[in-house]
Amino acid sequence: MTDGISWLAEPQSVAWGGYSIVIARDLASETLASRVADTVFGRRRDKRSIGELTGRQVQDVLEGLCGAVHNGIALRHGEIDEWAYVVKYGGWQAEFGATPPVSRGEAHVFLLEYEEENGKPVPPQFAYLHDERLMCAFNLHLDGSWGYDGVQGDPEVASAVQERLTAAGLPDRELERRVVHRTSLEVLERHFGLTLPRQRILEETLPTMLLWKP
Repeated sequence: MTDGISWLAEPQSVAWGGYSIVIARDLASETLASRVADTVFGRRRDKRSIGELTGRQVQDVLEGLCGAVHNGIALRHGEIDEWAYVVKYGGWQAEFGATPPVSRGEAHVFLLEYEEENGKPVPPQFAYLHDERLMCAFNLHLDGSWGYDGVQGDPEVASAVQERLTAAGLPDRELERRVVHRTSLEVLERHFGLTLPRQRILEETLPTMLLWKP
């Protein structure tokens, strides 16, 4: 029995502002965190290990060092079975790009992101990349007003995910967005076997990397 990923659809499931999580198969979590850190836009930030902290402690550190949580960025990382994961904290919104590719070297990488407090509002996003190729991507609200036109990516992978979404009764404009969000996550969880350790992320300590502007 695992925690899966559908719990991310709950309000403020990780922290205020939403969630941004990277999951990879068969990579050490420290390697994954370092790769994610290298994709920050602009001048590269120093990577500083600051020990093992809870999510609340990380936010306190960012507030103390940067004046406000959203003025800094930190990454907590860990492993569960064959999966490594990185959870972003602070002002991660619009701060990370696609280069150098996190999925280089034949890595399987899954991106889950939701700017929950964005007033536009921005829908939650999913992307699966393998060896620098986009295999599957779509917005988890399946909302046509945000350009949803089916699942994009590798034809075989994307069509298989689209079939599962259709079998789950999606898209359905009558459903509340949070229900669609959760159901989309459940589809991804079943199809790709994705999981995250909820209690450890929310309550326990994890190795933490501070991304510091020199």
